[in-house]
Amino acid sequence: MNILITGGVGFIGTNAVIYFSKNKNNRILIVDNFSREGVDKNAYFIRKSFPLIKIIKANVLDIHKYLAEIKKADVIIHLAGQTAVTTSITNPEKDFQFNIYSTFKLLEAVRINNPKIIFIYSSTNKVYGDLSNHHGVYHSDGIDESENLDFISPYGCSKGAADLYCLDYGRVYNMNTIVFRQSCIYGPFQIGVEDQGWIAFFSKQFLFKKSLTIFGDGYQIRDLLYVEDLIDAYQLAIKNIRKVRGQAFNIGGGIKNSYSLLQVLDIFEKNFNYKIKINFDKTRLGDQKYFVSKNEKIKKMLGWKPKTNFLNGIKDMINWQKNNL
Repeated sequence: MNILITGGVGFIGTNAVIYFSKNKNNRILIVDNFSREGVDKNAYFIRKSFPLIKIIKANVLDIHKYLAEIKKADVIIHLAGQTAVTTSITNPEKDFQFNIYSTFKLLEAVRINNPKIIFIYSSTNKVYGDLSNHHGVYHSDGIDESENLDFISPYGCSKGAADLYCLDYGRVYNMNTIVFRQSCIYGPFQIGVEDQGWIAFFSKQFLFKKSLTIFGDGYQIRDLLYVEDLIDAYQLAIKNIRKVRGQAFNIGGGIKNSYSLLQVLDIFEKNFNYKIKINFDKTRLGDQKYFVSKNEKIKKMLGWKPKTNFLNGIKDMINWQKNNL
């Protein structure tokens, strides 16, 4: 199987490379513009561990640089994009280009040149806005796909629009598109910065004994999903594409892996055996007080559920950071 991964030297991309490389019949191509902090380390690891994998340094918009590979691909896993709400606010044009326009151009290239490709899009729970109607509801069984879309911030708009473009291309052009509206993903090869990849960022601050800032009161609830469990879902979708094509799935750690930010800090304190200085600042635009993915639809259609308990998975991420940062 020929697999093209955009954003393939990023956190999820690197883990996808490791996962799909276990099958020697898979041929993997990576397209990445190397704009993310720390991805040079991931690229070095991939080149050293998987020397046959080709990495094309290019923006997704540079279709001509990898069009030949699109024509040969069986699967595209589209992970590339602008990933931070804060960046989208300071530079909305960049956010538009990297999320909406690049996804549209990639979909068009697939539609024209290889419309039978399985096209997996990495979306976000931010397409549901700040979920103000769920504030204070801490014992819900989770948010499902019937939740109204409510794009707040340029990032929410760009990811949400790209999400819907993928679904509509499946409906209108009979393409094999599938969308995963992902909750908080964590694991090895995640560097983490303050405005994106917060679990890894928290861990990194503990590792270097630096302070960190909590935006809001710290009681925000999130469900936390280990990256390999996410990629298990990608694989199940590929195997069952006729059943799930044109669908969007909420995917996260679920109720059993849901914690407040303050609870996560407490877990890190126990793992590192010390405290760091915590500052508090005002809540950021579009921040959700509560998000836990219900996971019922994906369980019913693909038989998927999270395998990794957060208390175990976080140790793997911490050990990777200790050995690599």
